[in-house]
Amino acid sequence: MISRFLQATFATFVFASNLAAQSPAPRLPAQTPPGTTPQAPLKSPVLPVALPSATPTTEDLVNSLGPADLQAVITLLKNNFSDPDAITDTELTRATVQGLIVRLPRGVMLLPGKESAPAVPPSAFYGETIAGHIGYVRLGSLNTANLQALDKSLSAFAAKKVNALVVDLRASEATTDLPLAAEFAKRLVVDLRASEATTDLPLAAEFAKRFCPKGKTIFTLRKPAGRQDRVFNSDRAPEFRGLVMVLADGDTAGAAEAIAAALRFHDKALVIGQPTAGRAAEYSDLPLPNGKILHVAVAEMISPEGRSLFPEGVKPDLPVEMSMADKRQIFQLSGEKGMGPFLYEAGRPHMNEAALLAGTNPEVEAAEAAQQRRGRAPEKAPPHDPVLQRALDVVTSLEVYQSR
Repeated sequence: MISRFLQATFATFVFASNLAAQSPAPRLPAQTPPGTTPQAPLKSPVLPVALPSATPTTEDLVNSLGPADLQAVITLLKNNFSDPDAITDTELTRATVQGLIVRLPRGVMLLPGKESAPAVPPSAFYGETIAGHIGYVRLGSLNTANLQALDKSLSAFAAKKVNALVVDLRASEATTDLPLAAEFAKRLVVDLRASEATTDLPLAAEFAKRFCPKGKTIFTLRKPAGRQDRVFNSDRAPEFRGLVMVLADGDTAGAAEAIAAALRFHDKALVIGQPTAGRAAEYSDLPLPNGKILHVAVAEMISPEGRSLFPEGVKPDLPVEMSMADKRQIFQLSGEKGMGPFLYEAGRPHMNEAALLAGTNPEVEAAEAAQQRRGRAPEKAPPHDPVLQRALDVVTSLEVYQSR
């Protein structure tokens, strides 16, 4: 292989040298005899210049190798590498495992033993009414307590004649209780941004049932070829009928991703925020001899329209960027303050009729306050939730349009 490369390089060099030798020497311009009009030199045609191609990455080069090339790489390394101890069978196996974990980031994870893994506290449910007629629910962890809290909020929304619902899945982590997740979907519109992964898939299905039509498929758990799929259907009427918005981001994982896809398909809900985690799968924890755990995706979740949600996840209809730090701070503070203080960015004060009647000038007062703050450390602006704000803007715009 190396000799062929050297031969090809040498042949290219010889060809270039011969081509240069055959090229005519540059000619000096001919002298024009006195009294003759000089003729313009003939222009050679301009040839298109080939643009340099992008340098292939290591991954591109590795992916271009066939089975014979891959085996040749291993053999050549074993026979020629300067440090033979680095190319032992154990090191090759270790590199294979590491490569698989890197190439399958959502499908394979190596975890410490269960006794050393810190317990992750569940995310709490939160709900409130915004602007008198828009329900907001942040599902949090897809567990039984939060499902009961969801039912209670939906009953309260019905009494208040809420006609639009925002389901926040940004705190809904992965779960393997798919039936419970389906129960959530049977009911509503949600903020799934705090819905972390769960292993209780039947419970997760219960969440979905609150929003999806009776008799419809919420999601399917598809296992490798030859094994029977597990289908989760809604067996009850939805608790909420109306306009639904779903908030999601990279913290939305597992069955929460399936809920987002189900609400988009059955309720025509808009998904707002950022792409989900891409971990809509059922995982098995396989113990290793030394006590560590191999966390492996053994089945993938399929949306109602038949699309696999693993490992691509759910892409938003309306992308909105927001820092995870701001989101988590808002979720922590909203238990006491509600979501209202985080919906609107503080604007610059302007002169208005009330200020004229009071004999004040907000613009001057703001300038004086800024002058006093000059030289001091700038005050950090309060966090703002542009994802929820965009959902409320869409609801308001649709209401204005429909009222015409």
